[in-house]
Amino acid sequence: MEYANRRGVLKASAGVAGAALAGTLAMAGPSSAAGHQRLQQPLRGPARFPLGPFTKSESNPILRPEPAHAWESAYLYNPCALVVGGRIALLYRAQDEKKTSSIGLAWSDDGLTFRRRPEPVLKPTEPYEKPGGCEDPRVVRIGDTYYLTYTGYDGTSALLCLATSKDLVHWEKHGPLFPDLPDPIHGDKPWNKAGALLATPIDGKYWMYFGESNIYWATSKDLIHWKTVGNDDPVAKPLHPWEGSLIEPGPPPLLTDDGHILLVYNGRSDGKGGYTKGQYSGGQLLIDPADPTKAVARLERPFLVPTSDDEEGGQVNHVVFSEGLVHFRGTWFLYYGMADSVLGAAVFDPSGE
Repeated sequence: MEYANRRGVLKASAGVAGAALAGTLAMAGPSSAAGHQRLQQPLRGPARFPLGPFTKSESNPILRPEPAHAWESAYLYNPCALVVGGRIALLYRAQDEKKTSSIGLAWSDDGLTFRRRPEPVLKPTEPYEKPGGCEDPRVVRIGDTYYLTYTGYDGTSALLCLATSKDLVHWEKHGPLFPDLPDPIHGDKPWNKAGALLATPIDGKYWMYFGESNIYWATSKDLIHWKTVGNDDPVAKPLHPWEGSLIEPGPPPLLTDDGHILLVYNGRSDGKGGYTKGQYSGGQLLIDPADPTKAVARLERPFLVPTSDDEEGGQVNHVVFSEGLVHFRGTWFLYYGMADSVLGAAVFDPSGE
């Protein structure tokens, strides 16, 4: 497929997420397979690029803080999701009145109506998690184990952490993956977060995309110990005005129907191109498994932008921040934080195109 010649259009309407989103594909750089292992067998998945258009749920916000639960009484946002046993499991970030973050769990039979557990499944217990907490979960299931990446925040450094579980409730923490790695926009102090793990190995190695300035990559053979070249070889950098300030991974990447890797990501505007400064929107980029270290195409314009009152005003204004994406009963459900305050969903039904 020649992505330089393909025009992927997301049609806009008043009910479609990100109303003026005639998104076309832009080449993000050449893919060089030299020196990289190639796939032994072609990989395929249910996704395609670009994925959408997504329509925001009329039920948004689908989850709000619960005043009766102190740990999630102030804010509730930034969810990840999995299909488990015919239901959707949603892990989400919640904050108490001191803004300490924990991770909660909720279940749904229809993708939009959730029943939550009264207690968090992951809460801050370690020095690298206090006082900020456990933030921004992303989860995949590989074999009989769930692998959860999250941010541990001690008030100074945000660190990409890993935990594992057999049941989504009881978690074993494995600590920060890169305890000394800085991020360019945060100076010399350790700072790394937003780990999105591809659940399918490529030639015996698992791949993870992470970062909060550019998107970086890491590999592992056992899913517990990870190696990265750090900031020296980004997969993608900010390219368009809507993402000019920073980009970071969203939900765990997916395989497309033509054997590529689709990564939904979040971008923050630097105020240029008509976008509000500090606005977070959603984008999509494509990676060739022949060289998983480089994006080969991306949408020029965001497919998800803040439009509603709950997205424009909150703890952090002008934010839609995606971390959960599942294919459930033939429909795609995208879960995102709204202004770092409440939780929303957007839906794409391919049969309705």
